[in-house]
Amino acid sequence: MEKEQAKIRVGTSGYSFDDWKGKFYPADIQKGKMLDYYVRFFSTVEINSTYYRIPHPAVMANIVKKAPEGFDFMVKVPQTFTHRRADLQKDVEKFRTALQPFEESGKLAGLLAQFPYSFKYGQDSLDFVSVCRDAVAPNPLFVEFRHNSWVNRDMYDRLKKEKIGYVCVDEPQLSGLLKPDLFATTETAYIRLHGRNKAQWWDGGPLRYDYSYSEEELSEWKQKLVKIRNKVKNIYIYFNNCHLGQASGNARDFMGMLGL
Repeated sequence: MEKEQAKIRVGTSGYSFDDWKGKFYPADIQKGKMLDYYVRFFSTVEINSTYYRIPHPAVMANIVKKAPEGFDFMVKVPQTFTHRRADLQKDVEKFRTALQPFEESGKLAGLLAQFPYSFKYGQDSLDFVSVCRDAVAPNPLFVEFRHNSWVNRDMYDRLKKEKIGYVCVDEPQLSGLLKPDLFATTETAYIRLHGRNKAQWWDGGPLRYDYSYSEEELSEWKQKLVKIRNKVKNIYIYFNNCHLGQASGNARDFMGMLGL
């Protein structure tokens, strides 16, 4: 019997952007109404604001209320976990409390830990990823690395053994960065498309993500999905080229290409 194909969800990395007004959102939309509008087009979204500050649970509960049945969220862990990597316990309980509305609604797909380029592969680093997993268990954890030293068999075997999801990325092909390879270490494949803006990448800031994918570039990812769709249960794809609403346009284009 042929294995059932994975369920594919496409969304964007965040949704509350003023520069999306007149591009994706109506020009006069209020910030508090953006998610209400977003859920009409997409079935998932990454919540990235939690990286900068852990919101009060009431704020999270209000976000969950706006999402219809069948919609789900990936929530980014605080920078204490991924960038400071010190005093982790200080934020763990506060973060877990903030997550409760998502957990209780059944709309939490998982948590995203996006590590910086400076976080390179090594035994201590690998062990720290496990520490992060333990801190958020039993919620699924997905990890994104920015340095290509991580692409090795030890990383793959460890993540697979501990049921930690690997995040595949599309980003500029610059020295030290990862290639746009697609593989999964759990039953969920996770893809983040950051754009391919080589000129602005190392400068950081919003212009790093100033890029619009061509139909040909999106087709490359469609072909990759064909090869993995029978090997996993779920595929999440988030466009992070958020400058001027380009992520929302590319996400909708890709959904059309996939027949979603």
